[in-house]
Order: sequence, then C-alpha cells, then structure tokens
Amino acid sequence: MSGLPERKEVRVRRLLEGPYPVVPPGLAAGAAARGSRILRRRRTLRRIGWAVLLAAVAAFCVWAALTRPWAVPPSGISPPLERW
Repeated sequence: MSGLPERKEVRVRRLLEGPYPVVPPGLAAGAAARGSRILRRRRTLRRIGWAVLLAAVAAFCVWAALTRPWAVPPSGISPPLERW
C-alpha cells in the first residue's frame, strides 16, 4: 500500500521532466475568439434582461396609474335613508 503513492509520484515526475507536447499554432487565437464571443453573448443577454425588466416596470406603472388599485372600490350598498 505504501508503494502506490511513490509509483504515482515517480510517474508524474517523469512526465514533468520529459518533452512537452507541441501546442497547436492557432490555439491561443481560437481561445481568444471564443472568449470574446462568450463575453459578447453575456453582454447582449444582460442588456436584453435589463430592457425586459425596464419594460415590465413601465407596464406596471401604467397599469397602476390607470386602474388605481389602492383606491377603495365603490360600495354596492347604498347608505340607509333617514328623515324623509
């Protein structure tokens, strides 16, 4: 059991000391292009989200101004008539 971590450590050291793999020439440019696409997409979605939120707030304000939900509704029963 104690020999297993030592063998793994030796194998890792051998990999780190050996020749490194060749990096494809367009890897950095492709990663940068992908990152800029992701950032552009996130920015667009954030702007659309804010626009939808603003439209919802404006629609709520217009609805509240037209229907006045805070006002007491008119009573369906008339007050009793006295002194006729």
